[in-house]
Amino acid sequence: RRPEIANLDKFEGRGVWYWASPVEARLCAGEEVALVGAGNSAGQAAVFLSGHAKKVLMIIRGGGLGASMSRYLIERIEATPNIELMFNTEITALEGDEASLLRRIRWKSRLSSDEDEANIRNLFLFVGADPATSWLDGCGVTLDRGGFVVTGAQSEQNQGRLVAPLETSVPGV
Repeated sequence: RRPEIANLDKFEGRGVWYWASPVEARLCAGEEVALVGAGNSAGQAAVFLSGHAKKVLMIIRGGGLGASMSRYLIERIEATPNIELMFNTEITALEGDEASLLRRIRWKSRLSSDEDEANIRNLFLFVGADPATSWLDGCGVTLDRGGFVVTGAQSEQNQGRLVAPLETSVPGV
């Protein structure tokens, strides 16, 4: 998913990332970074990045992590001194330089509307995914209610038969 932030597309791949691999970890070594999200993927990325970055600002739209993240991961985040949790907060603007590289983010409190900013060169967005599966309509591949492909024994057509973990409801697919 891509949150509604002006100029977001301008900075994708130039300071805005939808993943956190060792490549991005090296890019942000010793710097402050921001990460948006409150699910397990966001928590795992924050813990991973905390081992490389000077500080990880974890920006969370809601008021807590308990409803969307595993308890062990919450405890690990809370025990990591260079992860700062910012609840009830959302990104409002991105700013860059003449080369279109991200240089600054702005955010506001959803409770007080107070605004703040920081010189951040790497922003990680972990805000979920929307499936791109509409092209499968009518071919027999089972989708869940969210529109994601159902695989393995979870599929009703596959129950009772030995299937590969990623096989869909259409044999061989």
